[in-house]
Amino acid sequence: MARTFPPGIVHTALAVGGFAIGTTEFAAMSLEPDLARGLGIDAPTAGHVISAYALGVVVGAPMLAVLSARLARRTLLIALMLMFAVGNGLSALAPDYHWMLFFRFLSGLPHGAYFGIAALVAASLVPEDRRTVAVGRIMLGLTVATVIGVPLAQMLGQWLNWRWVFGVVAGLALLTATLVWIAAPHDRPDEGATIRRELAALGRGQVWLTLAIGAIGFGGMFAVYTYLAATLTEVTGTSTATIPLVLAVFGLGMTIGNIVVPRFADRALMPTAGGLLLWSAAMLALYPLAAGSLWTILPNVFAIGLGGALGTVLQTRLMDVAGEGQGLAAALNHSAFNTANAIGPWAGGLAIAHGLGWTSTGYVGCGLALGGFAIWLVAMRFAGDTLSGPADRSNRPVLSH
Repeated sequence: MARTFPPGIVHTALAVGGFAIGTTEFAAMSLEPDLARGLGIDAPTAGHVISAYALGVVVGAPMLAVLSARLARRTLLIALMLMFAVGNGLSALAPDYHWMLFFRFLSGLPHGAYFGIAALVAASLVPEDRRTVAVGRIMLGLTVATVIGVPLAQMLGQWLNWRWVFGVVAGLALLTATLVWIAAPHDRPDEGATIRRELAALGRGQVWLTLAIGAIGFGGMFAVYTYLAATLTEVTGTSTATIPLVLAVFGLGMTIGNIVVPRFADRALMPTAGGLLLWSAAMLALYPLAAGSLWTILPNVFAIGLGGALGTVLQTRLMDVAGEGQGLAAALNHSAFNTANAIGPWAGGLAIAHGLGWTSTGYVGCGLALGGFAIWLVAMRFAGDTLSGPADRSNRPVLSH
């Protein structure tokens, strides 16, 4: 008889994986100059290493979710973390730029599928009215990484070498696989699962609308975050030593948002999503006005970070509208947010390139958030259920104790 652990213990084990993923994803951005020197390439070329990881997320999320549909979720989570460990371990040993591109792509493959399946497992362990809180606990690993993991990784890269950062992340992935093996509930594979059944989720309009809300609406936050460091030095007039503090405040906002907002979402899921989009639009519109002083940009950046809880809310929404294609829809949420991570910086960069200034990213971000809200209105207009939407509980894993 397998030992049963409280949901909080299981959620914590799963969140360690989120911490590892968040650390490698965001730390790679801060270590870009070190990567360039270490691999003998220029900074723009080093940016392709980051893009390779994002491409791995976009490709891997649906591919692995569909191909692994008949695996037990506990087994799949362990396999995904082992794959993540291998990818990061190889990244630490990459001999040149081209191998590094391949290894970062490999590292990104399990990212979306892990978060998607972890969210389904987390939600399956709690009552109906606590699902979003449970998903938020998993996402806390990612947000805490922006506050603690990334600064520690940056220091490690400066003290030793950037390769050590990827090595440590590989160790965290192995730790996660071990914790999941110990604490996650034993579930039986879904014998009725097929590739066709998972792909059926793509035939649901509400799935596509939910993904579009994330891909467009969340892009506003990335438009500002990508150019925040340059804005701080060029507009706010702070020293480079202040940048980690401001980034940590942003991460703190995301962390608190993922603690507080899910409590409202479990009462009114879609209204909370709409409210977050309007909140983000307002805070992003204030960004150009707040950027002139450190004392005004700090609370503004914190407030923008609060809007990061949108990812958690939409993850739960996908559980409600995906029907039997739960695994694929849950994983696609992270493909959508990596699409936002491409759209936001691209749109913000266009505004800067056309001479509108560093702070124009706030107005670009506001426009993207409002674009997400427009899609939200369409989703609400054509929703055939209540505002929150009943969850499809047919795909909760069958547990054995």
